[in-house]
Amino acid sequence: MNGKNYRKKKGTILNKEINQDQLLELQRIANKLRLKVIEMLYHAKSGHPGGALSSAEIISALYFGEILNIFPDDPYSLDRDIFVLSAGHYCPIWYAALAFKGFFKEEELNTLRKYGSRLLGHPKYKSLPGIENSGGSLGQGFSIALGCAVAFKLDNKGNKVFCLLGDGEQNEGQVWEAAMFASHNNLDNLIAIIDVNKIQIDGFTKDILSSEPLDDKYKSFGWNVKRINGNDISQVYSAIQEAILFKDKPSVIIADTIAGKGVSALENTVASHGKWISKEVYESAKIDLGNKI
Repeated sequence: MNGKNYRKKKGTILNKEINQDQLLELQRIANKLRLKVIEMLYHAKSGHPGGALSSAEIISALYFGEILNIFPDDPYSLDRDIFVLSAGHYCPIWYAALAFKGFFKEEELNTLRKYGSRLLGHPKYKSLPGIENSGGSLGQGFSIALGCAVAFKLDNKGNKVFCLLGDGEQNEGQVWEAAMFASHNNLDNLIAIIDVNKIQIDGFTKDILSSEPLDDKYKSFGWNVKRINGNDISQVYSAIQEAILFKDKPSVIIADTIAGKGVSALENTVASHGKWISKEVYESAKIDLGNKI
């Protein structure tokens, strides 16, 4: 993709067609983001690779598929769409996307988690251009997204709000209060995306506290629901476009993914939730992802 936005201050372009070459480019960007995340965490000697890697296709589609209406030269323009990262520990891939998009210089990425860096271990509102929320306590980002969506409705504006959550995060009661509020208020300008990578800090989500069936639960809460393979860029892109079109209900995309996706040493492991990247894993990740970017 060329990095430009097709929507300029006038609301969403709907049903935008995308061809196979563009989808392949979005997949390439997803893998480029993955490799940058591994590099960042290797230099930081700490961090959370599992969710950052599993959500790469979601972030690539939003930021490079000309879906989000954003302005790197005017990050907090009143005409922007808002992306809220409720699963704050995924932030390395958010930082990487913002840098690749031109919000700040890419050279700053490898300062992640270092003393004095703007790239904190969890996002802090406006610590970097384009950061829309502070994150850390799971569930709170979802409520922030609701507030933004309500504000746009009150102002009769067409801006969209996108919120990325984790599946372990669904254990939080605040998530379900937010889910009730959104449907009660017909917030069809809100699109939630749940990264179901099936791990959380203490183990596999099915063993700790299962939230499934998520699709049935969100339907019962009055949401428009779509379940997809969240590591299939075509499904991700199409599901987001469908959600943008949907009226009178908030939409949730339940995206089944693989924790640590793209790095064989990390895939489907609970340890990938929060794990420092060794030299060995860094080198193996360059092999795993190198021919995909």
